[in-house]
Amino acid sequence: MGTSQKPLRITMTPAARRALEAAGRLFYERGIHAVGVDLIAAEAGVTKKTLYDRFGSKEQIVVEYLADRDERWRAFLAPYLDAARPSPAAGVLAVFDASRAWSAEHSGKGCSMVNAHAEISDPSHPAYTIITAQKEWMLALFTDLVRAAAPGRADRLGRALMLLHEGALVAHGLGIFPDPIGQARDEARTLLAAAGVRP
Repeated sequence: MGTSQKPLRITMTPAARRALEAAGRLFYERGIHAVGVDLIAAEAGVTKKTLYDRFGSKEQIVVEYLADRDERWRAFLAPYLDAARPSPAAGVLAVFDASRAWSAEHSGKGCSMVNAHAEISDPSHPAYTIITAQKEWMLALFTDLVRAAAPGRADRLGRALMLLHEGALVAHGLGIFPDPIGQARDEARTLLAAAGVRP
């Protein structure tokens, strides 16, 4: 499957939702390859047969885990962006604020997409599209946020902001120094000011 084709999603039953919640927790804490279907079934309190009946394969569980994580992140981010409108600079800084809050609550080991990509780098894997599409969406978000204020530099600024953001997420997961997302936010503010994009 190429990156242009979105993987199919399943309809969630209560048992499937329980299994997905268990799988998501285990995948994030231990790694995708380290977690088997038997463990997911045991943690979710369902049979292995039920798991395969609902999802069909472990690959599909991974797809659902990453897609669910992306959907929850976008829903978490939305009110931050709404509160920052219509200021482009405030919108950019709101992304960093949301990431800081999300990471404190949901992502002690760093970005789930980056972590998943470390294990899934084959474009034929159905989850690969979820990973790359999420990062493409983030790049487009940063670019679109600055386009009105700096149309001639939007692409370059968007990429620079994306690099700051992604680097901060990785540094947060590594835990080498405190508050990397806060520092990246400060650097983003400096970058925007230098480009003439001010609150």
